[in-house]
Amino acid sequence: MKQEKALAILKSGRNVFLTGSAGAGKTFVLNQYIDYLKERKIAVAVTASTGIAATHMNGMTIHSWAGIGIKESLTRAQLVSMKTKKYLAKHLEAVKVLIIDEISMLHQNQLALVNQVLQFFKENSLPFGGIQLVLSGDFFQLPPIGKSGERSKDKFAFMSPVWVQANLNVCYLTEQFRQTDDELNRILNEIRTGFISEQSLRLLENASSQSFQKDIEPTKLYTHNLDVDAINLEHLKSISGKKRYFEASTKGNEKLVETLNNSVLAPENLELKIGAKVMFVKNNLEKGYVNGSLGTVLGFTDDGFPSVKLLNGKTIKVEEENWSIIDDHGKTLASYNQIPLRLAWAITVHKSQGMTLEAAEIDLSKTFETGQGYVALSRLKKLENLRLLGLNTMALKVDSLAHKADKRFKELATIIDEELSAEELLKEAPLFVKKCDGISDLKELKKHKAKLREKKIKGSSARISTYEISYGYLKQNMPLAEIAEKRGMALSTISGHLIKVKKDHPEANLSFYKPKSSILKKVEAAHKKVRTEDGVSIKAMYEYLKGKVTYEDIHLSLAFII
Repeated sequence: MKQEKALAILKSGRNVFLTGSAGAGKTFVLNQYIDYLKERKIAVAVTASTGIAATHMNGMTIHSWAGIGIKESLTRAQLVSMKTKKYLAKHLEAVKVLIIDEISMLHQNQLALVNQVLQFFKENSLPFGGIQLVLSGDFFQLPPIGKSGERSKDKFAFMSPVWVQANLNVCYLTEQFRQTDDELNRILNEIRTGFISEQSLRLLENASSQSFQKDIEPTKLYTHNLDVDAINLEHLKSISGKKRYFEASTKGNEKLVETLNNSVLAPENLELKIGAKVMFVKNNLEKGYVNGSLGTVLGFTDDGFPSVKLLNGKTIKVEEENWSIIDDHGKTLASYNQIPLRLAWAITVHKSQGMTLEAAEIDLSKTFETGQGYVALSRLKKLENLRLLGLNTMALKVDSLAHKADKRFKELATIIDEELSAEELLKEAPLFVKKCDGISDLKELKKHKAKLREKKIKGSSARISTYEISYGYLKQNMPLAEIAEKRGMALSTISGHLIKVKKDHPEANLSFYKPKSSILKKVEAAHKKVRTEDGVSIKAMYEYLKGKVTYEDIHLSLAFII
């Protein structure tokens, strides 16, 4: 199934299990749907089975959101007690859509508890209290942690009765957006089928002697924390020079802050030196890095921030980023601020889940769980970027029950893809918005979208300048009058911002705002005539042009002729 069809099914309001191989774009589709819901003011809970996965989506763990913690069962008395807690009642009663990412790592008992909680708070006996349930994940990846002696059928969420009751529509994404190498893609697909060909085994064996270009130092992946910590410490010590310390700052609900402390991959206390191998642990396409980008610390700026050179040669000044847990209404419940880096000579396979690595040296000789080998190898785009240090018999195994279930998921997804037409889904989407009391009026929707954009731009950095906020709107080709209205500023001020932005961002395409050539010629002539050593007066230019060119057009023209 293609991403567009899966998104249309989500918008129809159906319960969905979104799955597919690593790199198929599950998180991308989820983020598109989350934006769609928020634009329409539909209360959506963004959760995940683990803290690490939750931070990738700016959400919280399902255990925390549902108030189940580490409980294995809930009595009616406990549910009644939970309902007296305002912070729980507020979001559980209001939620219309629940998203749980990395469902493979959620124990079936915990999924059953979430169902029990929602039915109680919603006072609705339908599965999950009648709200839309969206589960996402790949059961070939890391499994749930269970009790000693528990079998897969006792742990996997799809074996829970509530999974069946939810009547989930399976959306199995089939396009591949991570692996660009047919050989690596074939190996990963073979792992999923449970049969590894002799050709694939030879390719993996040959990867043990893989060499990299001199300027590429691969990230080392190990299955155990002890190996990772020892390697990173040893490498940092071997570098001469002064250490720089970066301490995270946090605020908000104490328990949720603790969750962030345990989940965010940027350490609470980060030590760096010039020459340190680092990895970015957050996406910021605007600044040119993604979760998994590798680089080397070149130095530190005057204001103390590290300067990192990426493998592609680009140098980035790294400033603090923010990780937050937010509620259904966008209110921040807890936040974690830190430099988005971690030492990256080595990391664990567990912490690599969700990342894309440019080059890796992987040791699977101590693999102790099905799925670890698959997760590690699927972090890469190409086989030529892999050096495989070791492999045990467990490394290439997948759970037999997961394999059987995956085959059935593919069959169900094919049936759904054929049965549901794009036209039918398009008609159902607005009905679901109305059912959720969301925004359906086009004018109101446009206005709310603009508010969300403003909030996103303002919240992207505590240090963002007023010019950069305007730049965010200018890149969207928003009319200057509309920007001025949204920002509560004079039109001439926004026009002035355009000049500053054009100077600071010469690469930016702002041709949308370029005046007609006839106006440009008049303003250029006036600029040459009235310019002095002290600069140029807009008023003097306006008077020189005898009011035939507006102040706004003078401002705009200056951005393109200075």
